[in-house]
Amino acid sequence: MDSWENDEAIQRFREYLKIPSVHPDVNYDGCVEFLKRQANELDLPMVAHELVPGKPVVVITWEGKDPRLPAILLNSHMDVVPVYEECWTHPPFEAKISEEGYIYARGTQDMKSVGMFHLEAVRRLKAAGVRLKRTVHVSFVPDEEIGGEHGMKAFAQSEQFKALNVGFGLDESCPTTNSKVIQAFNGEKTNRQLKVTCRGKPGHGSLLQPNTAGEKLHFVLDRFMMYRAGEMQKQARGGWVGDLVTINLTQIEGGVQINVLPESLSLYFDVRIPPTIDHDDFDNMIRNWCREAGEDVTFEYVGNNASVEITNIDESNQFWTALLGAVREIGYDIHCRICPGTTDARFVRQQGIPVINFTPILNSPVLLHAHDERIHVEVFRRGIAIMEKVVEAVANI
Repeated sequence: MDSWENDEAIQRFREYLKIPSVHPDVNYDGCVEFLKRQANELDLPMVAHELVPGKPVVVITWEGKDPRLPAILLNSHMDVVPVYEECWTHPPFEAKISEEGYIYARGTQDMKSVGMFHLEAVRRLKAAGVRLKRTVHVSFVPDEEIGGEHGMKAFAQSEQFKALNVGFGLDESCPTTNSKVIQAFNGEKTNRQLKVTCRGKPGHGSLLQPNTAGEKLHFVLDRFMMYRAGEMQKQARGGWVGDLVTINLTQIEGGVQINVLPESLSLYFDVRIPPTIDHDDFDNMIRNWCREAGEDVTFEYVGNNASVEITNIDESNQFWTALLGAVREIGYDIHCRICPGTTDARFVRQQGIPVINFTPILNSPVLLHAHDERIHVEVFRRGIAIMEKVVEAVANI
């Protein structure tokens, strides 16, 4: 325990975890002040861009020997999801270290740990007198947990971001129970929320009349659920969820009274489409289902995110080969695939910049957004050591 309490990197991490940057209505002032102190200790310049009021984007910059080269972006988000404190073994913003060496706190896995891996890697390299070829920008953004609209999305589209001259980025993936293989992502599914509206002839609930909204809803729902069942079969055969289309019915609305046939009924679906699926073909399939259901059946996107190209993980991507080589050199490996959810990396990839989602948290239960989110101090230390090698490798290309 004494070695943990005296480890300055662990204490800095705990200090960051204790800042309750939790939704809803996050106040980021505490995070900005903490990061300002880290930048001062590292003798590095820091800028807090506030493109949206109350939504600061913090960038700490370590200039490389050749700042003309495209820079490296190490990104993480400052916000964390809500907690049910009564369900936690230890208070979620106390960052208590248990006797077994686990740090309990919201953000230990998602993703204040990764932000500290980035900063501590830079700290170690600077302390060792290392000078990197490329400039390294360590960014901390708001609101990733609620879609990133006022965080990385706004920042990635800004002139301030363009001025960073980013050539490659690292962002979050997820922990793994494996002790030797790190989980990474080179792309992610497109999140689309859609609404299907079925209109029919209203009337008395005692009648058996044709062309009702309910009949059309049944037809459309059946098509969606059959498609979903097919994807679940693929998953049962060992398919990775990141390679599958996920379809979930999340809302049904319509009707005015139980004995009145409704003029309109609507279905809402949360749909996640992998980059291997042609998005236009998928749209046309849904249009055909609506047409087959009958007249006056339409669909619209409530949220229609654009498809984003994946980052290549072959020899054409020198950053990937450097990353993989650095990890293998110290005795680990990387399993890279499509992220089943969404991260801020998609906004950077939309700018044509390759990004690998990389979280070096090994041999750990996956507790993203869960009660008792935690990380062992030795896992945290190992994550810093791995990130140090990775940053040095990709920034020296």
